[in-house]
Amino acid sequence: MTKGKEAVLPQNQGTFAARLKKLGSQIWKHRAVYTLLLPGLVWYFIFAYMPMGGLSLAFKSYKANLGIWASPWVGFENYRYVFRDPAFWGSIQRTLIINLGRLVFQFPAPVLIALMLNEVRVGRYKKVLQSLYTFPHFLSWVIVASIMTNLLSYDGIVNGLLGQMGSSVNFLGNAKIFQPMLYITEIWKSSGYSAIIYLAAISGIDVDQYEAAEIDGASRMQRIFRITLPNILPTITIMFILMTGNLMSTGFDQIFNLSNAAVKEVSETLDMYIYRITFQSSSDFSFSTAVSLFRSLINMILLVLADRGSRLMGGNGLFG
Repeated sequence: MTKGKEAVLPQNQGTFAARLKKLGSQIWKHRAVYTLLLPGLVWYFIFAYMPMGGLSLAFKSYKANLGIWASPWVGFENYRYVFRDPAFWGSIQRTLIINLGRLVFQFPAPVLIALMLNEVRVGRYKKVLQSLYTFPHFLSWVIVASIMTNLLSYDGIVNGLLGQMGSSVNFLGNAKIFQPMLYITEIWKSSGYSAIIYLAAISGIDVDQYEAAEIDGASRMQRIFRITLPNILPTITIMFILMTGNLMSTGFDQIFNLSNAAVKEVSETLDMYIYRITFQSSSDFSFSTAVSLFRSLINMILLVLADRGSRLMGGNGLFG
């Protein structure tokens, strides 16, 4: 048995060394490409991977005078407090309700915009429309919230017009209006920019398919449903999987700027809950880190499930 193990070990080591040598030669062969990638890899290592050491706070009782590493280890004690907090479970419920609504109402919007822009035949008009749709993406949520306040507050433009008819609506303080307002503002702000991805996918479709369909007498709608959509379906699938992977953490900037005390019962998502327990009460960084780690774990599980579901339905998933 010993001889057999000794015989197998050098062979495995030789295979590994050969693969390592081959990898090194491939890297050297494409060294220009890897040199361009290096700054990005360094950035990710410094700002994305090194801070992961701070996740140990989720299992510690943080003491500012001791720092992260010297703070005492408490195991899962923080999670015992987290799971006993009714506000935590309420924030998860609100997060799921809002973000599932985003999948239903927001996700199709960029696809529809891309399909409509693709059907515009006048080049100059198409460029103007694309610029108009893309521009709101570059506005911060602070500016968007200011616009909404000027439009929808009691002394805003909309209520000013309604006041002339003898009525007014509390748009910003109405819990029933808050969630639709999130979807409308997000669609207006980001759909045009997100449509660029689908337009890029559409541009890769072979023009011969459209010409053959037109010769066969296919209508414009038939060309959209029989050629365009099937060809960009892999891109749609990938974007859907990525959006599902952020189901527990999407929209903090938007909700933070658009919410107020009057709509707290419907606006405190998991991100807002983390913000409140970290900065608006007695700061407990261990507690908030524990919640953040739990959120990231759920996002990872959702991402894997969405990827597996895509594969089971005949798609390629994230990694082809």
